[in-house]
Amino acid sequence: MPDAGPAPARGLTRPVPLRGLYSRYARRYARLVTMPTTAPAPGSTASAPGLADVTASDSTLRLFLHGLPGVDAVGLEARAAALGTRSIKTTAKAYALDLAISMVDLTTLEGADTPGKVRALGAKAVRPDPADRATPSTAAVCVYPDMVPAAKEAVAGSGVKVASVATAFPAGRASLAVKLADVREAVAAGADEVDMVIDRGAFLAGRYLKVYEEITAVKEACGTDARLKVIFETGELSTYDNIRRASWLGMLAGADFIKTSTGKVAVNATPANTLLMLEAVRDFRAATGVQVGVKPAGGIRTAKDAVKFLVLVNETAGADWLDNHWFRFGASSLLNDLLMQRQKLATGRYSGPDYVTVD
Repeated sequence: MPDAGPAPARGLTRPVPLRGLYSRYARRYARLVTMPTTAPAPGSTASAPGLADVTASDSTLRLFLHGLPGVDAVGLEARAAALGTRSIKTTAKAYALDLAISMVDLTTLEGADTPGKVRALGAKAVRPDPADRATPSTAAVCVYPDMVPAAKEAVAGSGVKVASVATAFPAGRASLAVKLADVREAVAAGADEVDMVIDRGAFLAGRYLKVYEEITAVKEACGTDARLKVIFETGELSTYDNIRRASWLGMLAGADFIKTSTGKVAVNATPANTLLMLEAVRDFRAATGVQVGVKPAGGIRTAKDAVKFLVLVNETAGADWLDNHWFRFGASSLLNDLLMQRQKLATGRYSGPDYVTVD
């Protein structure tokens, strides 16, 4: 397992890794629900002569995406629900809480955002609990492009990344020229990561090559300095099959991360859609050797929920993804609950929300 970063809270011993904690239950449950692989079958268009050929035209891309195995919705939801019943205690829980904190993209994406608010958020990302220096920093702060300079100033020298939404977030309803200008502005201001939204209208109309070409253009605009997260807005894609297709489409186009949602619609990250995307990145690496990250965003508000998602990562993609370089939580309110649970575990007392800063 990769190093989780900062040490656990004072007074807690370093826990055993999550890998294998529940292998007995996993083996028993695997006999009841087995999810089909999404990797290309031998002899398919995708595996011979190579995955690059599937993007040669709209028809070859459509053939590949619609040739992926259909998703067993009942099995997917049952497995996600079963993994969500896992209980993690004591030192393993302490490790999981610190790991989750280190994976948070602390986010503010409101029309009323000000430089002062962004600087305060950046300070919190660097030192989430001022009373406990052992608390790890978050992975990043996520802001609109015009707020990138304030965020960079706030996290300077800390290792916390600055992510910026772009491409006419959250609707994505703009010309490609406008979207690319949005990306270039964010990168020029110093964004380490760019979170783009796909054209869901084009995707749902079956115009897969248009979506692919837009992602590749945005990836090029990011240059070598910024990683690209591709947001699908899974709540608008209607079916699990579409989420699987979007996942492969984004990865084929060069996404460094695939991300569930903007957090601006009714249905955002769920255990089932995240599990499906974790299967996709696992199988994509098996087929290509390229590792892609996953970011569930929106609706994850409690430490208990975050730990459930970490179990999904461990049991589906594996320990290689248990690192903030490959897995993130897009959240604004999650961090406070993680801090309260961490304080309770360290002191034995539940301090309540008045003991953490308000975002």
